[in-house]
Amino acid sequence: MEQSAGLETMGETLAGKRDIHHRVFVNKSVTLENIKCYGFDMDYTLAIYKSPEYDGLGFEMLRDRLVSIGYPHELLRYSYDSTFPTRGLVYDSTYGNLLKVDAHGNILVCSHGFIYLTGLEIQDYYPNRFIQRDDTERFYILNTLFNLSETYLYACLVDFFTSSTRYQNCSQGFKHGDLFMSFKSMFQDVRDAMNYLHDTGSLKERTLKNLEKYVIRDPRIPELLSRIKNVAKVFLATNSDYNYTEAIMKYLLDSPSGSKNPRKSWRSYFDLVVVDTRKPLFFAEGTVLRQVDTNTGKLRIGTYTGDLQHGTVYSGGSSDIICDLLDVRGKEILYVGDHIFGDILKSKKRQGWKTFLVVPELAKELQVWTEKISMFEELRQLDIYLAELHKHLDSGIVSGPDIGLIHGKIKKMTYSMDLCYGKMGSLLRYGSIKTLFASQLLRYADLYAASCLNLLHYPITYLFRAHSVLMPHESAISPQHSQELPISNLSANHTLRMTSLQRLCQCDGDNCGQDNCAQDNAAIRMET
Repeated sequence: MEQSAGLETMGETLAGKRDIHHRVFVNKSVTLENIKCYGFDMDYTLAIYKSPEYDGLGFEMLRDRLVSIGYPHELLRYSYDSTFPTRGLVYDSTYGNLLKVDAHGNILVCSHGFIYLTGLEIQDYYPNRFIQRDDTERFYILNTLFNLSETYLYACLVDFFTSSTRYQNCSQGFKHGDLFMSFKSMFQDVRDAMNYLHDTGSLKERTLKNLEKYVIRDPRIPELLSRIKNVAKVFLATNSDYNYTEAIMKYLLDSPSGSKNPRKSWRSYFDLVVVDTRKPLFFAEGTVLRQVDTNTGKLRIGTYTGDLQHGTVYSGGSSDIICDLLDVRGKEILYVGDHIFGDILKSKKRQGWKTFLVVPELAKELQVWTEKISMFEELRQLDIYLAELHKHLDSGIVSGPDIGLIHGKIKKMTYSMDLCYGKMGSLLRYGSIKTLFASQLLRYADLYAASCLNLLHYPITYLFRAHSVLMPHESAISPQHSQELPISNLSANHTLRMTSLQRLCQCDGDNCGQDNCAQDNAAIRMET
């Protein structure tokens, strides 16, 4: 018992010594010692784009594209405001509203342009203050960091047409003479403009012309990849084309001329490089796997069916092909990416890979949480007080206590706390309620951090152990009612003898960190 408690205390002490911004946070236990292969996305994972510079560039190019296809020139007066958009918002293409919702579709915040709607106004649009998230024809989730500029543009369009005297406001758009501009058509125009920037490569071209302005070059990236490659296989899987990938990765990884370090190609950091992956399709049936001619950037004809060739760059393919080429399976892979849907959710649900979500906004979230923790504590105390008022009421009570004042305080505190993060609030919560993005993060990301570089602060054999979480019915039992069971001192070679048969955990080939883990206690023999 003392040894177990000592190890637990030591682990907590070591974790506590790490700067909070260097921490990797754990939803589900992961043992790095069991990881045989690490996969990395490129954009916003290894290549971090500077904000607000890059978001502003994307916004300007989107705005200019709309003006070029006929939208009013007055739109050019709008410039990007990084304090407004938050990732994970939902755009309602019927009414033109931006919504922050929880995992069930309950509306937490709603804005029409830059006007924030009150509770009663929200009910006029959505009688139950609820949306059907599965209605993808109407509701579009702006989940990626590339969506930030797009999110702000939707608000600008609604703001412009609402305030312009030339246009008549209608419930589902704007009218000008015989012309009707619906919110749905505006949404489609913005989506088409975004696709145009990516398909034509114009955004990438502008980025490459000034890499220092738009991309963070961190000297720790080569260190991280080299360290991992000493003990495991490493692959890069990106939706970007070869030429863009080549330019970005050379900027991040190639040793500069005149450097004391020996000249090293960026491709040498990876066992496998795959471009044009078309995630999330990559995690399903995928596409044809072809080799890339690295001299010309063109694809070689035919489907590649051979063994893995080191130093070769591939295009397309699927996650199944990657597993075959690298001879790894499922939970032996830790995949690191920034896209909650394209990288994390699909790799987890369809392949069973271990997942690491990069959340750059976490730096701001932690900063606000640290500075304003007293506000959340006050909010928590109000919730506890509200629960206590109802705790001992029985079925004979006809009318409950008056809680109007408490609800008012909770709403005011929630609103004040949300504004500390930005105009659309926190990425992860609204008061004590978790957002849709937070719920997806908790469900599908085994690990998450502000940067993949946070792995440098842990040994390569580290056990990321998730805290035990009780279900509501279990937490209802007070600790004093539970019987304290003695635990014998265990060493690595100790054989545990028990008076009743114990069942080993089923962790599917991974060390989950539990005392009865089949992987961790292979030498333990259960006897009656």
